[in-house]
Amino acid sequence: MAEIKSLVISDDARPMILFEKFGFTHTGHVTVSVSSVSVVSTSSDPNPEASRLGFFLLSEESLLQVLLEIQQNPRFCVLDSHYVTHLFTFRDLSPPPNSRFNQSYPVTSPNEYSLFFANCVPETKVSMAVRTEMYNKDPNGSKDYLPAGSTQLPTLYSFFFLCYVAFLGFWSYTCWTNKRVVHRIHLLMAGLLLIKSLNLICAAEDKHYVKITGTPHGWDILFYIFQFIRVVLLFTVIILIGTGWSFLKPFLQEKEKNVLIIVIPLQVLANIASIVIGETGPFIKDWVTWNQVFLLVDIICCCAIIFPIVWSIRSLRETSKTDGKAARNLSKLTLFRQFYIVVIGYLYFTRIVVFALKTIAAYKYQWVSFAAEEIVSLVFYVIMFHMFRPEEKNEYFAVDDDEEEAAALALRDEEFEL
Repeated sequence: MAEIKSLVISDDARPMILFEKFGFTHTGHVTVSVSSVSVVSTSSDPNPEASRLGFFLLSEESLLQVLLEIQQNPRFCVLDSHYVTHLFTFRDLSPPPNSRFNQSYPVTSPNEYSLFFANCVPETKVSMAVRTEMYNKDPNGSKDYLPAGSTQLPTLYSFFFLCYVAFLGFWSYTCWTNKRVVHRIHLLMAGLLLIKSLNLICAAEDKHYVKITGTPHGWDILFYIFQFIRVVLLFTVIILIGTGWSFLKPFLQEKEKNVLIIVIPLQVLANIASIVIGETGPFIKDWVTWNQVFLLVDIICCCAIIFPIVWSIRSLRETSKTDGKAARNLSKLTLFRQFYIVVIGYLYFTRIVVFALKTIAAYKYQWVSFAAEEIVSLVFYVIMFHMFRPEEKNEYFAVDDDEEEAAALALRDEEFEL
């Protein structure tokens, strides 16, 4: 994300290639270096016009105008549009065989721009090595390689790292003081908090080094490792809580094991897609495909983790008809129904509302969507951990005869059907 990137384009015939998107302030700069440039034409003209191949910047507002121009005239070259900010064309390259160019350009109009390469010569393939560098200058003259809307991310992630460390300390104290009723799921939940904390501090360090140097200095590798563990652990904890594993029953049924067998490999695939998306960019040909893979796998996993909760609710309803413990079953049903609603709310907000915030927020306030996602995640963790905390005198199991009779009447109603 806006770090210094070096990449190689090989035999690419695409008419437009998107390299980067960056939010510039009035002190913004973009540097583009190209080398080892080769243009091969398969048409009758062996020497294509060099001025028809080049780099330009395009703002989000102007993108629709350019698309309209192309729609009206399919043969229109985007380099001729007055809506784009021209950088250079292949006419500016040094003579072959070492065709290269290196130039830095100030961005005088603050906005979010996309860096494109345009190839307006039909039946022409381009090969080149490209190095892009985008940054804004701070008042002290230092370079900030994060976009204008993301420069607050290191501080944001550091703050939430401290929140989760405090949360982990409190959870550890709760488990210690109630160790007689601590189950394996509670230890797994503690592990989830630890991994989430490590994931956040790695994200903070990653963004910090990108901000000041343009490269993550290896923190991105640690970030992806802990992100993978964290996501798999989170889905596993939700599934195991949904099944009632360890605190309601010591085993998993075959269909519950199958959910885990499906979700974990899918999360491996989702994280591979996430790494490809994060570490490459729209300049690779399959970038859109990887985004679609990530979205599809994420939707499947989100649907899969709901099933164990539904199965537990149905199982408790069936059990309540035969075991004579109406109040206890009513409490469990209430608990799992609340958990079902909380999980649905968490998935809805982090998948749909956060995406909407990223889409509608001005480029200077992109950090707001990241903050909203972390706040909702923290609230979800707090609610989930509170609902299934270890507690010797659990309110769900302290009942009298009147409550037992009222619970039996409630269970006869159909209010717990999903």
